[in-house]
Amino acid sequence: MVKKILIIAFMIFLTACTVNSNEPVSSSDPVTDETQVIVNSYQPQLSDNQFNQGNVYIDSSEILTLESFPLQFTLHIKGNLPTPCHKLRVAVQPPDDQNQILVEVYSLVDPDKMCTQVLEPFEINVPLGSFPAGKYTVIVNSEVIAEFQS
Repeated sequence: MVKKILIIAFMIFLTACTVNSNEPVSSSDPVTDETQVIVNSYQPQLSDNQFNQGNVYIDSSEILTLESFPLQFTLHIKGNLPTPCHKLRVAVQPPDDQNQILVEVYSLVDPDKMCTQVLEPFEINVPLGSFPAGKYTVIVNSEVIAEFQS
């Protein structure tokens, strides 16, 4: 009887430790390779072509270094959207030949939608991922905001 209870408890334990394949993969999962898939919830979407592109007013931006192996980097941005109806978009390009990471931050708005003309503040973290050893420069909307060593 005790043996059956232990077997059932062990099976429940194993079931609780399995990964649910319906859940999205987290960007905090361990990196097994120098290349990593980055989850950016503000990345451009296929449906964006039906909206007008607008401005974003960036107040501050900085690079955060996460204590992990390999090192992971995140772009922290504070700013304002022109109205609450604007949607934020952040397009991150992989490093180019000079190890420059180009980031374009902009907004989208439905041209047929009426909206209150008031700034909408935002504060976001955009994961950049990990990089091979080297010195990198992050450029946001044509402005150099940081350099880091990987």
